[in-house]
Amino acid sequence: MRFVHLPVLLATLLATAFAASSASAQANDQRGLTAQAPGRAGQVAADDIIDRMSRAERAVLERLRTSQPLMEVYIQTVAPDEARGWVPTDDNYFLGQLQFDGGPTLRPFGRSEQRGGILRLVSPPSLGDAFAAMVAPDWRVLERKRYQFTYVRREFLGESRCFVFDVRPLREGKEGFVGRIWIEDRDYNLVRFNGASLGSEKTLSGMLKRTLSFHMDGWRVNVAPGVWVPSYVYSEETDLNSPSSSKSASKSSSHSKRQARFKSQTRIWGYQAQNADRSGSLTTIRIDEPNVADATEGAAQLSPVLSQRRWEQEAEANVLERLEAIGLLAPAGEADKVLETVLNNLVVTNKLNLERPLHSRILLTSPLESFTVGNTIVLSRGLIDVLPDEASLATMLAHELSHVALGHQLIDTKFSFADRLMVPDGELLQALRFRRTPKEEAAADEKVIELLGKSPYRDKLADAGLFLRTLSEQAKQLPRLIQPHIGDYMAANGQMTRLAELMKQAPPLMPDNLEQIAALQLGARLVVDAWSGRVALDRSPAVPLMSVREKIPFAVTPLMPVIRYAEPLAVATPVRTIGEVRSN
Repeated sequence: MRFVHLPVLLATLLATAFAASSASAQANDQRGLTAQAPGRAGQVAADDIIDRMSRAERAVLERLRTSQPLMEVYIQTVAPDEARGWVPTDDNYFLGQLQFDGGPTLRPFGRSEQRGGILRLVSPPSLGDAFAAMVAPDWRVLERKRYQFTYVRREFLGESRCFVFDVRPLREGKEGFVGRIWIEDRDYNLVRFNGASLGSEKTLSGMLKRTLSFHMDGWRVNVAPGVWVPSYVYSEETDLNSPSSSKSASKSSSHSKRQARFKSQTRIWGYQAQNADRSGSLTTIRIDEPNVADATEGAAQLSPVLSQRRWEQEAEANVLERLEAIGLLAPAGEADKVLETVLNNLVVTNKLNLERPLHSRILLTSPLESFTVGNTIVLSRGLIDVLPDEASLATMLAHELSHVALGHQLIDTKFSFADRLMVPDGELLQALRFRRTPKEEAAADEKVIELLGKSPYRDKLADAGLFLRTLSEQAKQLPRLIQPHIGDYMAANGQMTRLAELMKQAPPLMPDNLEQIAALQLGARLVVDAWSGRVALDRSPAVPLMSVREKIPFAVTPLMPVIRYAEPLAVATPVRTIGEVRSN
């Protein structure tokens, strides 16, 4: 009989042992002890993970204090719509450098920043500084002596395997970050933070003071082995009456009605441009030949016409080089080739005889604009993002091509003088203004119809007209999005100033029709490398829309960057300017 009960006894013992093992494993997992970091022997304690993260975070914040990267904040005030969800009703915009002067600040470029619908009582520097503070969860560093960390789980963000922790200040109600963080398991850098940082006191006006404590979802990217930098922060407040949204806001109903609901995108890039040391580029000059031939032999002085063309080329090179040096113009890359393919389709099918080939470049800012610098057509990242199709892109390029075909002045030759652009970075956009007369714009609009009529896009002009029509309808609600930095306005005072005839040929807008996509959301096309400013096309497949809430044109939406581990940084290639003579 005792042998009959043996299997039952063994099963009971095994079940007990398994339960004890599971409980122990679960307890270890809660302390962050179960997983091994790649290439490391043994297990890592939760406290050790946090301490290493704190050290890495100090290095990131110190880098931010010295690098002064570019920072752009675009904010849309939103209102609820029963069918479409949150729709934009107004906007605000800041562009400048992220600096640390006793605290994180956004120092705007020279042009005065205008006030928008969101928090109208806030002076622009105060609001810009509030968004600058959201680049990090805590500028005094997240550390164990001030915070409680609770292990949640392991999770992959792209290629990065992360420890996930919930975070809150040890002293309830005090300043600090409340939310969740992701720590990658190679060098224990903070990769993502999601929550709110309370206690940053800002003055909104002489009669109202409250704490700006917006919710934020911040991301870091790996730009070199062991080097992570902030690249993107999304913020959203659609319930500003909640305690977590405005802890010390006035409780009166009159004040609560004045609180704005908004969504915002903050982009940080250009670390390489701001840290570039060009003095070392002299070491790259090579002279391979011991004897240099007389360069004047057989050379002839340029004719007045050719001299004028060379003079214009020098002005073009000076402008493009200066914009790229400050980090506002993306380095030439694959996205430019796509634009140039579309541009070449227009040139070839219209049999245009050009003195020099045309090129395309991308301005790294959100406001929708296009302009021509010599033989280079520049489109902004924001404009390319929201264009729904190739025909719409061709229309934007055709407008600038029309100025070339009509022989309009393509560059102000004052920029051929080197001193013209020797201005502080913050004043550069004031120095660069490429505006055209109404007569030139009207002539270009007529030429666009001709160019597109002979192009491969002639049967798709209705789609391009739809984009213009929806842009016209949003011009009053989103004036900062269509306020250019350098080029001409596409719309002004709520009216289209460009391609009005083409817009009239478009069918009516149907906001509730999922098949009609008149314009995309911001961030839909291009991916910007935070370190170098290089631009790549987003290769992710298109996703079928399930609701009209997913097709709000020009809307700010959250972005989820793909986290990858970087290869060692390549040695930068010196920029070769027009007319530079190669020594080898």
